[in-house]
Amino acid sequence: MRRKIHELQPNPLLRLLDRWRPESEIRSWSDGLTGERITGKRLNSLRSRGWFTLHAIQWASGADIDHLAIGPAGVFSINSKRHRGKAVWYGDSAITVNGSVQRHIAVSQSEARRVSRALSRSCGIDVPVRPVISVVHAAKLTVKNANPPVLVLAVEHLDRVLSGLAPMFDADRVAHIYGAARDARTWVA
Repeated sequence: MRRKIHELQPNPLLRLLDRWRPESEIRSWSDGLTGERITGKRLNSLRSRGWFTLHAIQWASGADIDHLAIGPAGVFSINSKRHRGKAVWYGDSAITVNGSVQRHIAVSQSEARRVSRALSRSCGIDVPVRPVISVVHAAKLTVKNANPPVLVLAVEHLDRVLSGLAPMFDADRVAHIYGAARDARTWVA
């Protein structure tokens, strides 16, 4: 994200000014970067509970995975979404932000399937990946689904919820998957 912000505005002074203009593309990217940093800090707190985290994993296409959490409860592909001061509602298969439908669910599910294929190929075993959306700085988050296909969580609950899920993997499996996830060749295809 930092690279994109620098591409949009190479001049540091103008870049700083653009971060405060409400409709600026740089502000949008900066808000996203802030959301990713907050989510990353929360995920890093899982390390003491047997989890490994990776951030900003680059695909060969140039796209990235915001965060990957690998631990006893499985593998989670996490997208950070900063919706400062807005009302976020999640129902069966849609998220709205201040009443406007977003594509967050479909994008997160697609990313999780792609991550699963890459890790499964690299590990030589089936590696299921669950999609998660970390909602940062929303004024209100409402989840109306008892068994959602995508976990949608306020960032402040992210570590507690993930670490509270039932264990699926032993420490050896976690380490094996983490080793594959750290290898840049996993993300080339």
